[in-house]
Amino acid sequence: MRFILLVFINAFAVGLSIACVNFYFQHSWQHFFVTFAISLTISFLAFYYLFQRYIYNKIKLIYKLIHNLKLGKDLKEALGEKMSDDPINDVEQQVRDWAKEKKKEIDTLKEQERFRREFLANISHEFKTPLFAIQGYVDALQDGMMLEDPELATQFLMKASQNLDRLTFLIKDLDEISKLESGQIPINYERFDLVALIKEVLESMEDKAGMHDITLVFKEKYQHPMMVRADREKIRQVFVNLIDNSFKYGKTKGETNVRIYELFETVLVEVTDDGIGIEEKNLPRVFERFYRTDKSRSRKIGGSGLGLSIVKHIIEAHQQTINVRSTEGVGTTFAFTLEKVKLTI
Repeated sequence: MRFILLVFINAFAVGLSIACVNFYFQHSWQHFFVTFAISLTISFLAFYYLFQRYIYNKIKLIYKLIHNLKLGKDLKEALGEKMSDDPINDVEQQVRDWAKEKKKEIDTLKEQERFRREFLANISHEFKTPLFAIQGYVDALQDGMMLEDPELATQFLMKASQNLDRLTFLIKDLDEISKLESGQIPINYERFDLVALIKEVLESMEDKAGMHDITLVFKEKYQHPMMVRADREKIRQVFVNLIDNSFKYGKTKGETNVRIYELFETVLVEVTDDGIGIEEKNLPRVFERFYRTDKSRSRKIGGSGLGLSIVKHIIEAHQQTINVRSTEGVGTTFAFTLEKVKLTI
């Protein structure tokens, strides 16, 4: 309908123009109307033929290809389907929608490219630091500088060994993230008592907490079993990484609290510290690989910089959610959910 209207408007304009020119020379209304009628008819037929052959059919074809190829259909199938009754209007909307989708794809690709550059720079730095340290210690030993001081040589060997351990942790964590992303590490679901697991983890980390002068708190009210369905060993790793992270950014004589809350079909777990906190602008990036909010301090304490990224992958592999909230100078809370086991009577 819009196509016919468009042709008629163009034919009307041409016919009126020709009739006006004729009236200017003939000064006759009869000639004006006859000329207008003939010009309108001829112009309409001519425009209809030209528009139909060279414009309208091509627009219908473009619309058909855009509409169907967006649905994932191949070219042959797309060409064989029935077209819209108003392809001019539809193709405009289709192109607008397509342009929005492509813009989103381009923005995503740019963000991924930025992340890739940062990741390569970070991983290069993380590997170079221990490698250069090891190389320095080994070179010193090879040059015979420590032959007269066996105690110093032993210290150099211990430091080289510590840097080798750091490289081992990096490689192990990178390998684990890669396997989690590709699904090579299966989630071995089982039913277990979450309260018992938390107590085990806290007990195993008491010595490390003492080294940082941080108190681990799990309220005595959590005495009754809380049954969940998950991979017990991987959830243990989640707790270890989150609590270890609280040591890095917690304050001296501070606390790390673990709390659990029953929701409808899930259990909400929170690990909270009262440390330095995280700037709001950094919160969306805390789960990125190697991203550190306080790089100088966390590197002194140690770690691969992949702990929180591994935590996020493990929780998402369980098809659950994890988030973080923080206030600078007050502390940080990491919260994640687990599937609750329904009790049967």
